[in-house]
Amino acid sequence: MTSSTDSVPVVTFEGSPFRLHQPFPPAGDQPVAIGQLTEGIGDGLMYQTLLGVTGSGKTYTMANVIARCGRPALVLAPNKTLAAQLYAEFREFFPENAVEYFVSYYDYYQPEAYVPSRDLFIEKDSSINEHIEQMRLSATKSLMERRDVVIVATVSCIYGIGDPVDYHAMILHLRDGERIAHRDLVQRLVAMQYTRSDIDFRRGTFRVRGDVIDVFPAENAEYAVRIEMFDDEIEHLTLFDPLTGHLKQKLVRFTVYPSSHYVTPRATVLQAIEAIKDELRERVGNFQRAGKLVEAQRIEQRTRFDLEMLNEMGFCKGIENYSRHLSGRGPGEPPPTLIDYLPPDALLFVDESHVAIPQVGGMFKGDRSRKENLVEYGFRLPSALDNRPLKFEEFERLMPQTIFVSATPADYEATHQGQVVEQVVRPTGLVDPALEVRPASTQVDDLLSEAKRRIAAGERVLVTTLTKRMAEDLTDYLGENGIRVRYLHSDIDTVERVEIIRDLRLGEFDVLVGINLLREGLDIPEVSFVAILDADKEGFLRSERSLIQTIGRAARHIHGRAILYADVVTRSMRAAMDETERRRAKQVAFNAEHGIVPKTVSKRIKDIIDGVYSTNDERNAAVAEEARAEYFSMDEKAVAKAIKKLEKEMQEHARNLEFEKAAAARDELFRLRQRAFGADQHGTT
Repeated sequence: MTSSTDSVPVVTFEGSPFRLHQPFPPAGDQPVAIGQLTEGIGDGLMYQTLLGVTGSGKTYTMANVIARCGRPALVLAPNKTLAAQLYAEFREFFPENAVEYFVSYYDYYQPEAYVPSRDLFIEKDSSINEHIEQMRLSATKSLMERRDVVIVATVSCIYGIGDPVDYHAMILHLRDGERIAHRDLVQRLVAMQYTRSDIDFRRGTFRVRGDVIDVFPAENAEYAVRIEMFDDEIEHLTLFDPLTGHLKQKLVRFTVYPSSHYVTPRATVLQAIEAIKDELRERVGNFQRAGKLVEAQRIEQRTRFDLEMLNEMGFCKGIENYSRHLSGRGPGEPPPTLIDYLPPDALLFVDESHVAIPQVGGMFKGDRSRKENLVEYGFRLPSALDNRPLKFEEFERLMPQTIFVSATPADYEATHQGQVVEQVVRPTGLVDPALEVRPASTQVDDLLSEAKRRIAAGERVLVTTLTKRMAEDLTDYLGENGIRVRYLHSDIDTVERVEIIRDLRLGEFDVLVGINLLREGLDIPEVSFVAILDADKEGFLRSERSLIQTIGRAARHIHGRAILYADVVTRSMRAAMDETERRRAKQVAFNAEHGIVPKTVSKRIKDIIDGVYSTNDERNAAVAEEARAEYFSMDEKAVAKAIKKLEKEMQEHARNLEFEKAAAARDELFRLRQRAFGADQHGTT
């Protein structure tokens, strides 16, 4: 059934709770791919592969399959950047459903470690992003409350979190008219790890004012709930804005979720304490018998401190190291993870599976080697080894019906898939780039002349090298020859990478040089030419999959072309070239059959980076100058009001993961504050 909301058609399917906002009907290979994948799920296939080329609309296909099946879905992405991109796209397709974001909540993380050769112990140090922590809690809440859930996650989802049974047992259901003692309600909130804060009222806290208790839910950043009591009865439940205090709506019931995934019932904590004491006695005895008196004293001192904290507070620093005892699982058993919160009929989509699957497989061993040192030298009990990510075989056992999504599926997908569904034809009619092999001996000079030709036509160029040194030298050489060029490398953080890609699209420079960063998820429609230097050097960076992914970066332009500089054609090159030609032929035949004339993808820059920047630099400068003039004409009261408004806008954009908009608001805020409190741009105070 199709309806229309704000001019975007909304499609619903019988028995499905999802409402799919369809800006356009499926086209190209999409209708067949959607039908085959949905049928495969209905037939009970455990593993399927969606072989989708760059620009074919794989996310749109995934959204259609989810909507048709009507089952909760977990979408696994290999990094935070791609996860954020997928999250934004799924929110556009399912604005009326629960689209959640589950990634690591650390902005900075230095794990606990010990270096025996230097007798150096490194304390755990981290900075938690509170907004992402709130989104993680929101994800598990949605899974417990509803069926229309899509969770976009990174590999963080295979790391241990609290047991879903304990987490569910700690949920607090409040109902209008329910009888509960005021003191018991406060104690229950404390047990759920909410902090009493009558002054600094923020997420994960509560405040008490006589018979009124205000609770700011940990999984929400927009509203709080007011519990008004009369004696030992809940008289009123009301939602309100925690910033302004304005009442929003009366409630009949409200559910308060724990403030942490590690929250545990008191009885379970007491059982865990006894189990930890038993393990501690055994471990101290082992160290003493082995003559390791320093290690024995160290483990006893550290663990006794944690036990006191657990007994008094129900929580301690590094509580995750005792997760085996708190969850009641046996030695060696897998920890509870986000996957344990999924219903049995959930779907799993592994985006860029050729990267994500090996990534999942590599997590356990790296974590294990670090923790073994901590255990051996008395910094942690052996049970800390069970605070770990899932082993790959454990992940496999937990995997629900799965669809691997990639333009270049790897061996794992090939050996497990029940069927391969191809999505090679693009709705835009664009074909894969034309390929050419040229000698590597003259690659730099040839690249220079080819780049100048493309730049003269107003197009952009990507160049990929094998080493950082080569990339730096090439960037210098091209710059000396009048080319506006930038270098993208691993030391550049995510936000700056986005800015570099934005500047390339805006025409601030014309050539981007990199090593292994010009592959998955890079969407630059202005690029018409990709140069792969030293393409005949076999290895990871010049494997068949890497070559196909890199070549695909020019697939969004009508004049797309890729040159592989090589003195011999390797097996990987031949395989990549053959596959690209096969896809070209299929697209050309489809275009001829349907009378499609290919057009370069026309994608406004705001579509990728949330509309902060315009391609018209003069207009940007004029708008900025106008804003500055307006600021200098304001009186103090107007400036203070504008600052408050901008602060709210900045926080709202950050909550919605619109980082570029948040950055623009921050810059405006900086200018306003300069106007109000410091030196202005003309040097006056």
